[in-house]
Amino acid sequence: MAVNYTATVEVTGEGRNGGTARSTDGLLEHRLSIPKELGGAGDATNPEQLFAAGWAACFLGALRHAAAQRKIRLTSTSITAEVTLLHGDDGEFSLLATLAPRLGGVDQRTAEDLAEAAHRICPYSKATRGNIPVTINAAAV
Repeated sequence: MAVNYTATVEVTGEGRNGGTARSTDGLLEHRLSIPKELGGAGDATNPEQLFAAGWAACFLGALRHAAAQRKIRLTSTSITAEVTLLHGDDGEFSLLATLAPRLGGVDQRTAEDLAEAAHRICPYSKATRGNIPVTINAAAV
């Protein structure tokens, strides 16, 4: 398999508790913070937000690709991604996710079919498959 692109990001400092994430190309630079809901300052982005943003963007691209393959014209696309950090009774942390794409110009069944196809195509979906619970709630708008 040919390498198309490698993203390189360095995180310094205290990681999710006051660290900074910087890409080597300088296009991404974010302070990191533990969310207020978890007892942190909540004054900067957190890894779950960054993961949700990346997955949502990738999934939307996969949706548009699946539609193009099927010669389906979408009049609009958007997606909400929720990534939830869980802390189990065993003391271990894990994630769960919900992806809610909204597709214009198609009926509900087509929106669901395209979302299923995108979930098979998207590299983030492939990477998490079988590792975390994922719910897909597609909607025609």
